[in-house]
Amino acid sequence: MDRLTALQLFNRIVELGSFTEAAEMLAIPRATATHAIKQLENRLGARLLDRTTRHVKPTLDGQAFYERSRRILAELEDAESSLSTQIANPHGTLRLDVHGVHATTVILPRIAEFRDRYPHIEVVLSCGDRLVDLVKEGIDCVVRAGQPRDSSLVVRKLVDLEEIICASPEYLARYGTPTHPSELERHHAVGFFSRGSDHRYPFSVMVDGQLQEFQARGWMSVSDAECYTSAALGGCGLIQVPRFRLEDYLRDGRLVRVLADWPCPDLPVSVLYPFHRQLSPRVRVFIDWVRELYGETFRRRPGK
Repeated sequence: MDRLTALQLFNRIVELGSFTEAAEMLAIPRATATHAIKQLENRLGARLLDRTTRHVKPTLDGQAFYERSRRILAELEDAESSLSTQIANPHGTLRLDVHGVHATTVILPRIAEFRDRYPHIEVVLSCGDRLVDLVKEGIDCVVRAGQPRDSSLVVRKLVDLEEIICASPEYLARYGTPTHPSELERHHAVGFFSRGSDHRYPFSVMVDGQLQEFQARGWMSVSDAECYTSAALGGCGLIQVPRFRLEDYLRDGRLVRVLADWPCPDLPVSVLYPFHRQLSPRVRVFIDWVRELYGETFRRRPGK
């Protein structure tokens, strides 16, 4: 097995955690995969993988080698994809990271359409609300809500979402309903923070044409969007969130909007990717597709 194929095999084993699945993906016998990794380890003079009966994971040396080899393979894919023969038929691995709610409610329900349109692109999608280092982690692009903070990334806006402030009827019955934004600071709020930061996001409200922020007190903070909504449903406090995620709860009365006369600023949703002089075709077609998807989705749904 040549060195390039061995690198591809090693990367697949790390990503899938399985010799068998990696061998099947590359259409080679498992014994061949095992032998190739042994040859790779012998050539490098280091053990790259820890093997058990159930799992395969990289050693410290293996993780370091994986991170570097993944970037090498990505550069090679980009070089091949830049050829005119590949532009009309993009292929390769597309690595995405998407906020959990947007992954489960917008992108994943329609991702098969992207596959039908571009059958030679393999999608690797991670989701959550943590900040990611696109270059270090080898991510092609991310879909994020909020104002982008990393000026080194290219930002393409997908949509502006209406945000509202709401709480459960139980919370409002116990603590009262705020009648002016200034009263928010006397209420409990469910805190939301990014992993790796203890920053609690304040409420943002337009008052007399000016954006004002109000830092409410509270006894619970979460770092996940689904938990944020669940905490509000459980009566833990007020939340500020895009309306489209709450339509069912508002309709059946499990959540109640407050301060409707004072609008919240819209929440932008964007796709971001590292700056490259040559954007690979697989990333370009995904960006075009996801912009089309968000346009269609939020033309049909309330909360734009």
